[in-house]
This record gives sequence, structure tokens and C-alpha cells, in this order.
Amino acid sequence: MEVPTLGFMHLKRDGHEHGPPIVPVKFVLEDSAGLTGTDRTEWDLMGGEGESLLEIAIDHGINIEHACGAVCACSTCHVYVEKGMDQLTESTEAEEDRVEEAPGIQRNSRLACQCEIKGKGPIVVRVPAWNRNAVKEIPH
Repeated sequence: MEVPTLGFMHLKRDGHEHGPPIVPVKFVLEDSAGLTGTDRTEWDLMGGEGESLLEIAIDHGINIEHACGAVCACSTCHVYVEKGMDQLTESTEAEEDRVEEAPGIQRNSRLACQCEIKGKGPIVVRVPAWNRNAVKEIPH
């Protein structure tokens, strides 16, 4: 699969091992053109235990914003987990504090950088159209 080049931001990897990609994860994109440069709105992917939703998305060409580099210091990777919340790690107090800063929060709001797979799925994640970093430096 060819991955579009949209000037991906740096993603902090924690270096821990991930399980094999056997967990079905569907991303539903409200702004597919802005996130992938394509008109494809649904992406059926596979993730591994211990892998974050943000890592899966970025590795497959879905450029979910993550202004802080995935260290739980902002809310730009805010997503809605529509199915499989129990298949992900529980949110921490730090994540809950960041989510409260995000626009459009709902009961199923999470930060993609903090949701790590712990179960066998399936998981469905919606990335809202407004989830774009409005102030973004253009790469030099």
C-alpha cells in the first residue's frame, strides 16, 4: 500500500514491544482529504497489543494531529471510540485532564496517543473533521 506524504509530524515512540497486528481497528475519517490526501473515509487496519491508536493511524498514512508528539500534553489527537472501548487501556487522570480541553467532547472521547490495545477487538474510531491543528508550521 502506498502511503501519501503529507508532511507527517514527529511521533514519540516509547520503544516497547507490540504484539502481532491481529486486532481489527477501523478508522472512520470525517475529513479524509485533510488526513490522508484521499477520499477514502473508512480504513480497516490491524493493530497489535500494546500499540496506540495514533501509532496505527500514522503508520498507515492517517495523519491524526499530535502537536505534543504523543506525550499527553495536548488534546489535538482527540478521537471518538465508537466500538471497543473495553479493548483499550483505561484513561489516566492526565489523559482525562487533556480531553477536557478538547472541543466537542463526548462520553467516548479519548486521546489517540493514549489508547493502547489490550484486547482482541474489534475497535472503531471516528476522527472528527475539526480535529486539525489550526496553527501549524509549514516544514522548511
